[in-house]
Amino acid sequence: MSEELGKIEKPSAEGFKKGRKLYFVPLFYAGKDAPAEYLEKLDKYWDQVGQHISNLESRLGRISRMFHELIPTGGEDGMKTVQDLNEKCYKIVKSESEKGAKLEATEESELLTEFMDWGRCLSIGLQNQNVFTRIYDAYLAVSKKRNEFVANHINEVLKAEEIGILFMRDGHQVQFPTDIEIFYVAPPALDEINRWIRDREAKSHDQGTD
Repeated sequence: MSEELGKIEKPSAEGFKKGRKLYFVPLFYAGKDAPAEYLEKLDKYWDQVGQHISNLESRLGRISRMFHELIPTGGEDGMKTVQDLNEKCYKIVKSESEKGAKLEATEESELLTEFMDWGRCLSIGLQNQNVFTRIYDAYLAVSKKRNEFVANHINEVLKAEEIGILFMRDGHQVQFPTDIEIFYVAPPALDEINRWIRDREAKSHDQGTD
């Protein structure tokens, strides 16, 4: 069962006492040249995410394990990587760490670097269709392996009755174990960000076809 927290103000604790739980937080990155309008929406989003996580913990219990995409190491090294990747998310991770949650390694280094390298190859603008097809097939293959690793690793690390939290971009294809109850953290600002991104992409497309 999955709950969209942007739509449910007070999830009842009685129905969620047993079993493993995972809070899924859609991840967004600021980028060095991000527009001020986007950064403002991100600030609002992360503030609301923090509030929703606090509400969940007050009803369901403290988070024990933290997972973050692109992080192949846990502990202090992983914390530093999260800070480098996303300062806003890092504040939440740091706060949960101070309350006893442990940041776990989420990715396998070789799969992650291969996935990223194939992605870079696709992003440069390939001209030959055969080359594009071969690279895209390799990208899909390693993406599948990466998703399977993330799912299996969370399954191994998250113990019985524990609560975990995963920070990962929407659009992933990770298939979580069926016995883990997923709570999709979707504050109102999430819709605002997605709408802003869609509008920006539409304008860019229109300009490209003029």
